[in-house]
Amino acid sequence: MGLEVVSPAMISFSLFLLLASTTQAQSNGVFDVTKYGAGKDITEALTNAWKSACASTKPSKVLIPRGTYWLRKVTLAGPCKAAIKLQVDGILQAPVDPNKLSGGHWVNFRYVDQFTLSGRGTFDGQGKVAWSKSTCHIDKNCKGLPMNIRFDYITNALVRDITTLDSKNFHVNVLGCRNLTFQHFTVRAPGDSVNTDGIHIGRSTGIYIIDSKISTGDDCISVGDGTEELHITGVTCGPGHGISVGSLGKYPNEKPVSGIFVKNCTISDTTNGVRIKSWPALYGGVASNMHFEDIVMNNVQNPVIIDQGYCPWNQCSLKAPSKVKISDVSFKSIRGTSATPVVVRIACSSGFPCQKVKLANINLAYRGPGGPAKSQCSNVKPIISGMMSASGC
Repeated sequence: MGLEVVSPAMISFSLFLLLASTTQAQSNGVFDVTKYGAGKDITEALTNAWKSACASTKPSKVLIPRGTYWLRKVTLAGPCKAAIKLQVDGILQAPVDPNKLSGGHWVNFRYVDQFTLSGRGTFDGQGKVAWSKSTCHIDKNCKGLPMNIRFDYITNALVRDITTLDSKNFHVNVLGCRNLTFQHFTVRAPGDSVNTDGIHIGRSTGIYIIDSKISTGDDCISVGDGTEELHITGVTCGPGHGISVGSLGKYPNEKPVSGIFVKNCTISDTTNGVRIKSWPALYGGVASNMHFEDIVMNNVQNPVIIDQGYCPWNQCSLKAPSKVKISDVSFKSIRGTSATPVVVRIACSSGFPCQKVKLANINLAYRGPGGPAKSQCSNVKPIISGMMSASGC
């Protein structure tokens, strides 16, 4: 058999088909997953569309159009060659079985600069079965469930108009990020869902959460060590456990927390309002320059609280005080109604009393058994100004 001769015309035609296929998948910088073979399960199509868009030297957009799709565990990583946007207009559903999502997450964005996640879509973690079987609320050695979305080392980014629904664990985890904004972001899960923090931030700088609504079964927003310049504005929280700095002091070598600004938020029907919490007896740390202002409380338990004896489910030692140093904290213009008679509780460490704590214009009403409203302070000498509806501190 002789060798087949490939003519220049055949080569040119093959190149034409390749270019036509690429052009079809990519139109005006838009990489539509349906052009990458997306069916009911879009995992491979999304991965391939992301790779193509990430390799583009011009700004690009990956599009998930309207519809309901299955999505297995996926990591969408950079660095990319130009700005990149993921527009989610559909509903993405995670596997119901958490064992199919090893590694602690469902969707992971990593090492991307100039990134936008937007659209009217939903990341549905389908967590109800996992919550019913979880023991993590009583067993500190339990196997952790997967989070809906992780943002790891993302810079100069915007997340807008997206919903995360019924995550098996935290809805969003932010780690090592810089200049990341959540705007018109929605978190939805039942009030009895287990360990479903809305947004958890750690070791990140310049995080903004604005005009967002968070309803969940744990902290609406939780702040871990190493967080600096966090701005929370116009957030509606509830149900849930409120907006919390901490818990701190649980692990060795935690980095300082500084520059936390919570302003113009509404908290309703939660087990806590605005809170700073640290573990007793364990490890040291520093938390300073934290300010909570213009907060409306509606039927909130423990509306204003610093708890340096945080010990959930009695899983710690109370024999020694917290080693976390808390200073330069202000609670200003906090108003509304409390579900508990102690509306302000500042319980600081006897080993490291809180410094420079200010209470100004606190107007919280309680109408129930054990009333009227009262405040409790220990190991702190707060500076009180303006109205103080609760006596005691």
